[in-house]
Amino acid sequence: MALNRFQGLSFFTTANGAQGFPIHSQGEVAFAGRSNAGKSSAINTIANRTRLAFTSKTPGRTQHINFFTAGKDQYLVDLPGYGFAGVPIHVRRHWENFLSSYLQNRQELKGMALLMDIRHPLTPLDQLMLDWFLPSGRPVLLMLTKSDKLSRSQRLNAARKVRAEIAPRASDLTVIPFSSVSREGLEETIAVLEGWLDSEDVPSYTDEKTQETPLNE
Repeated sequence: MALNRFQGLSFFTTANGAQGFPIHSQGEVAFAGRSNAGKSSAINTIANRTRLAFTSKTPGRTQHINFFTAGKDQYLVDLPGYGFAGVPIHVRRHWENFLSSYLQNRQELKGMALLMDIRHPLTPLDQLMLDWFLPSGRPVLLMLTKSDKLSRSQRLNAARKVRAEIAPRASDLTVIPFSSVSREGLEETIAVLEGWLDSEDVPSYTDEKTQETPLNE
């Protein structure tokens, strides 16, 4: 596999508010998903690294957004994994407002990769992430992780079902079965992400009617 820009990924900064975001960003791709969806493993696989992104031992405890630079003021953005067992209400509310604001209003955001366990896709929290993001008109990549756990026919069937459910709501949708173990879907995922960063078309979206719907388990 040829080298790609993400193999040079390195940690840039962590932010707990908009004031911590890179000020000269020329493009960002966001990674979102439940705490057990394999997000950190996927980022490490894409970067061809073993410990670039870390998984919290306590799901839902990490409420910061981590920016990894790919060079040229472009970033892969690791959003907090959503899982809230034992998280104080005031921390949860801050996280919800922070994340929804980033997804809806960040002008430098080129697209979102939403990672879901292929065996349990489109949970209520996954659907809420899509509710926040899809009205922006930006592209979304649904990465169906842990695809090595299913047979080929099961993987294809799962991808078809997910696409059929989300396609009517999305203007630009890609669905890819992905495995950090077998590396299935790796080249396709990198091609999508690089295409987003190379695109100069970033939709501008403002909707005063947007509601910040609480995330609930």
